[in-house]
This record gives sequence, structure tokens and C-alpha cells, in this order.
Amino acid sequence: MTQVAVVTFDGFNELDSFVAAAIVNRCRRDGLTAYITTPTPTVTSMNGVEITGQRAFDFIPEADVVLIGSGIRTRDVVADDTLLASLPLDPGRQLVGSQCSGALVLARLGLLTDLPACTDATSRPWVEAAGVEVLDAPFHTSGPIATAGGCMASQYLAAWTITRTLGEAAARAAIDYVAPVGEKQSTVEHVFRVLRAGERVATG
Repeated sequence: MTQVAVVTFDGFNELDSFVAAAIVNRCRRDGLTAYITTPTPTVTSMNGVEITGQRAFDFIPEADVVLIGSGIRTRDVVADDTLLASLPLDPGRQLVGSQCSGALVLARLGLLTDLPACTDATSRPWVEAAGVEVLDAPFHTSGPIATAGGCMASQYLAAWTITRTLGEAAARAAIDYVAPVGEKQSTVEHVFRVLRAGERVATG
């Protein structure tokens, strides 16, 4: 079984965590499962939605994929050395992705050295201040690391995760399932154009 940790901090953005987890979990029957992974038993979203995490942070080292969500308290997260120490990410063994301000976490952990990144408009100046080049793009990938910018770009992280673990056919089927009726083919093709563009940027 391939396991995905969707890292979700207090103050999280619901779209980042829930959309990515829901799309990935379309592939549970194929052995790919996403879990909302939280630093405390419960966390509250930026809009006041309280949830119970499915996995604690001690699950992160055994996860095959780690997706870092964003939220209104990400700058507090990156200022907390103890909390960051509980994120033992290993791109040599894991796929690692970030959504919006989650790029700050990857930067703080030293995973974006010499790599550009995608993030949202609000987080952009903070990510740039961390010494990371920010792309005007929704998705970028280089090897085992991917970044996405804009809440709805979570679909790209999910499609990337499925593609890298189960293959493109499985990812296309998952995106097709969640795409709006009457727009399924165009949505699937758009998602994969974005993924291919993100790969081309990575390779220059």
C-alpha cells in the first residue's frame, strides 16, 4: 500500500487539504490512500472548521508521499523549530509536494535550494524573502519535489501524486471522476497540460 500524508496545520485552508486528499483517495482500491496528518489531535481551519486528524506527525516518516498544505499560520509554523523538527522529510525516499504557503515550509527545511517554486499571490513575497524564485505558474516539479500555487491547484498536486505512484491512466481516471459534468474531457486534458508544462519548466 502507498500512503500519502496530507500535512494540515492549525489555520489550514480547507481546499488545500480536502481536495488533494479526496482526489488521491479515489485510488484507494488501487492501494493509494491519503490521510489528513496533523501536529495535534484536532486542528481548526482558517474558516473555523474543526477536524480530527487521521494520522499524527509520527506517521510522516513512513509515508511514501508528503503534501504540505497551506493556511493562515504558516509563518508561525516556519518560525517554530520544534514543529519543523517533527517534519523529517526525505526526498530521497519520498515524493514531497507543497500547496501555496506550504512552499515556505519546504524552503525553511532546505528543500528548495536552487529550485524555483509555485505559491499563491499572498505568500509570494514571503517565499521570495526566503530566497526562492517564484514562478508565475500553477505547478512546478523537479524530481521528487513539486509545488503548486493557488487553492484550486491542489488538483495538480493530486494528479502528480497519482501519476508518480500509480501511473497516468489512474490519475486521468481520478480527475475524470471529480471533473464537472460536460467538462470532463477538457478538465482532464487541462490538468495534464499543466503537469507537462511544470515538468518542462523543471527541465528548462
